[in-house]
Amino acid sequence: MKLKRLLTTVVFASVAFILVACSTQTQSGGKKVIKVATDSDTAPFTYKENKAFKGYDIDVVKAIFKDSKEYKVEFVTTAFDSILTGVDADRYQIAANDFNYNEERAQKYLFSDPISHSNYAITSAEGTSYDSLDDLSGKKTEVISGSNYAQVLEKWNKDNPDKEPIKIKYAASSTGLTTRVQHIENGTIDFILYDAISSNYLIEDQGFNLTVTNVKEKVGGENDGLEYLLFADTSDGKELQAFVNKRLKTLKEDGTLAELSQTYFGGDFVSSVKS
Repeated sequence: MKLKRLLTTVVFASVAFILVACSTQTQSGGKKVIKVATDSDTAPFTYKENKAFKGYDIDVVKAIFKDSKEYKVEFVTTAFDSILTGVDADRYQIAANDFNYNEERAQKYLFSDPISHSNYAITSAEGTSYDSLDDLSGKKTEVISGSNYAQVLEKWNKDNPDKEPIKIKYAASSTGLTTRVQHIENGTIDFILYDAISSNYLIEDQGFNLTVTNVKEKVGGENDGLEYLLFADTSDGKELQAFVNKRLKTLKEDGTLAELSQTYFGGDFVSSVKS
């Protein structure tokens, strides 16, 4: 009996130790750890430099949580199509990866106030310019499944059954924008639909001989081109959303967001955005 009681005590002690250990994973010095998921491959919004997290989205999040007495931030690199599933599972509490608005996401997630605004743009071979979705009829492209850009092109195909469809190839989530842009240069595809900020940054930074053209027509609804941080649609997510939005208002008013936009985008893509 004594041996049985001893074993029971050891088991309970072990369980208690594990629970304490798990608790310390979510608390750091009394602060709640907020894990921010990003693919680290969407410059200038998010990327790695000498293994350090860099980019507009990264520095915005850092500014939001700077000097917070309640929260501590940790950034995590994961494949793009795993970011939101990780939010679903509460592995991550914030998704930060140049996320745009769409109805499907709005049914599942909470959005921050917008943190930047950029037009859609079409990157194509040098000397070839496409400035509307109609121009893309019959042309080949690569997209990441589930992205806003994929949904825009899929919708065009659905809405235009009388026209030759845009030929969409779904690339692996690990296939970065740089790789897909290289496929334009080697003739594998004809274009990439992406946001103007990222497209112009990449072409200039990597020295590609390609053409970037803003889409003239309005694509999507009133949220077209706006960028957001995303949260789980839970009580914890709502609490975090409220904290983030309060800080974003301050950062916009004191000029921090405009300064970061100038640093990473080469212009102010924030001040004109309405919350």
